[in-house]
Amino acid sequence: MSTLTYAVHDSTTMLRRNLKHAIRYPSVGLGSAMMPILMLLLFAYAFGGSIGAGLPGGGGRDAYVNYLTPGIIVMGVAAGSMSTSIAVCSDMTEGIINRFRTMNITRSSFMTGHVLGSVIQTMVCMIPVVGVALAVGFRSGATPLEWLAAAGLLAAIAFAVTWLSVALGLISKTVESASNKPLLIQFLPFLGSAFVPAQSMSPGLRWFAEYQPFTPMTEALRGLLTGSAIGNNGWISLAWCAGITVVGYIWSRSLFNSTTKR
Repeated sequence: MSTLTYAVHDSTTMLRRNLKHAIRYPSVGLGSAMMPILMLLLFAYAFGGSIGAGLPGGGGRDAYVNYLTPGIIVMGVAAGSMSTSIAVCSDMTEGIINRFRTMNITRSSFMTGHVLGSVIQTMVCMIPVVGVALAVGFRSGATPLEWLAAAGLLAAIAFAVTWLSVALGLISKTVESASNKPLLIQFLPFLGSAFVPAQSMSPGLRWFAEYQPFTPMTEALRGLLTGSAIGNNGWISLAWCAGITVVGYIWSRSLFNSTTKR
């Protein structure tokens, strides 16, 4: 067997391990889905009428639900990274990594298994979020191909932020600190166009919203789900995903190699 074949085999084994953990502890996955669902219900019913009236063209609550849903989904994908940070920190601090060191497995498979498992779990958790959005009035004009493109974009976002979350888990000394470090990732969609258009913000915040990664991601997903044009947001989003992935992977690999050499 080649080195690549061994790496794929070991990564598959680690992926199976993490998926079994997700099935054994479903509350973690449910928590990732519940937060965006609660945010969706809160903004749709408590603020939807007033914010929707201020959107370009007006439209009230129904128009705001269509505007809000893509942002909530992106926020949910970002929030799903927290569980990866906790899981990686738990493995590194509770002794299982010492057992992996003695086994003849590819070193990178430990991180790859966590990342792929988290992406799958996050994508599954977004299904009930979309279901609740449809129940409260979200209506999509997307074609099946656009829905597929939207799923691919979400998978790319999840893949990128999960690699970053792995690094945050590796630098954490305790599970508690690992649960806090990804909060910035989860908070960034609030400072983008997830809840209100960037054009409605004050100049300084508007500048930040327009040039941070989650705004083009949200706008690209919004365009795909509503069947409208996405402009350059699709390519910009993929470029951000590629950049975050590279940074997260290099950082994670450097941390993991230095840690496991001790």
